[in-house]
Amino acid sequence: MATVLDIIQGIAQAAANSYDGAHVEEYSSDNTAREVGLKREKGDPILDSRVMDGFRVKFHGDRICIHYHGEMKLKELHNKNKFEGEIDQMLADISKFLKKEYKKVTGNSLTLTKEGEADVLVQHMSNIRTWVQAYQFYKVGGLKGVVEEHPASPEDRLDQAVKDWLKLGKGGK
Repeated sequence: MATVLDIIQGIAQAAANSYDGAHVEEYSSDNTAREVGLKREKGDPILDSRVMDGFRVKFHGDRICIHYHGEMKLKELHNKNKFEGEIDQMLADISKFLKKEYKKVTGNSLTLTKEGEADVLVQHMSNIRTWVQAYQFYKVGGLKGVVEEHPASPEDRLDQAVKDWLKLGKGGK
């Protein structure tokens, strides 16, 4: 049975194995091609023009958040249903890669259960290109006993700071 630390380290190593150029055997450290499904994996990473995209993983208690970011042409955004489907597929490909790579790294299987819908932010860069940022939460199977502590709201922290400051005065009230 894997501990929480083992699971987190395995996911982190699986995400680290997706570095730029890992999809070409000659450029990977162990001569194994690893394809995530990103747009940058088309062509040679040194000789061809580059497409900027990638992903990262953040841990939130017993969940992970997969963030995808990349550039897209403005004309690719006009069909909203196709665009949203493409982003959902990209996030699904990334989670599939993490599961497969986790299995290679640790020898154990990883369960990622999608929670809710993906959040997508599109920002204008020029009249031709846009910057896309999307994230999706997944529940990680096997993480038992992990409690996510929610930080206090800014109002609560301010109230506590004022109370602490007032206690320093003469009356202490």
